[in-house]
Amino acid sequence: MTQMSVAQSTNDAHPQLCYYANTTGQLQIARIIHGVRCQGESVVFSGQRWLFEALPDAWLEIYVGVTDQLQLLERIPCLRLQVVESQLRHRDIADVSVVE
Repeated sequence: MTQMSVAQSTNDAHPQLCYYANTTGQLQIARIIHGVRCQGESVVFSGQRWLFEALPDAWLEIYVGVTDQLQLLERIPCLRLQVVESQLRHRDIADVSVVE
């Protein structure tokens, strides 16, 4: 699995902990996009949960392999994926990957 850290922005925003779950039966490539730049990328296996840090105005792009190329499946604002502490329970985060 490829893991990259989120680069600090020049503004006052701070990276927030975010959560994504691959509920499909397909291997996915997740890319954290801020502006026009990719800030991080990871392979997310079917059924896997992924914790990562991203700036609130970043986007998570989900790609799947179609023949010999990647196809954009969805684009999600990271603001919608931010973790709320009350949502975390030990059994829910036992199998997550964390990008630092």
